[in-house]
Amino acid sequence: MATILIVSGSPSPDAPTAVLLRHVSVVLNSLGHEVHQLSVRDLPTIALLSADLLDPAIRNAMDLVDRADGVVVASPVYRAAYSGLVQSLLNLLDRTALTGKVVLPLANGGSQGHLVAIDYALRPLLIARGATDVVPGRFVLDAEIDDAVSPAASTELDLAVRRFAHAVAERPGLATAS
Repeated sequence: MATILIVSGSPSPDAPTAVLLRHVSVVLNSLGHEVHQLSVRDLPTIALLSADLLDPAIRNAMDLVDRADGVVVASPVYRAAYSGLVQSLLNLLDRTALTGKVVLPLANGGSQGHLVAIDYALRPLLIARGATDVVPGRFVLDAEIDDAVSPAASTELDLAVRRFAHAVAERPGLATAS
């Protein structure tokens, strides 16, 4: 069993990104993974923006990243860029924080025009934090997310999540670590 951290850059617990991540969490749990959630919006603002690594909540967030075998990073997309919440958290990580972890970028937005945010904005940010195993991400239109992810979007999203879960499970040493 792998330990997965889901990082949410959603501004609200009811926003489309949060709904998307609830679905992802269910899929990962059904595959037998231990899933932890980190909603950046819940971290103390002053500590987050001032990079106060001594703050207990910030320290806990950094520990969650350290302990994870795989990390899902999800963000709403505004004007073809990820949220400032995601940026703020990733700014706290050192340059090797994601080294040796499988990473799945996810994004949602109002139009297909925002699709480029995963490959041209979010992926380079993850690589700058040491991610060397970034599996192909998934963009989901907000219109396909209501109280649940639509069946059409769910099929594609589930494939991406399963590909991620398989990559995490294939990591050397994971079988002996669990």
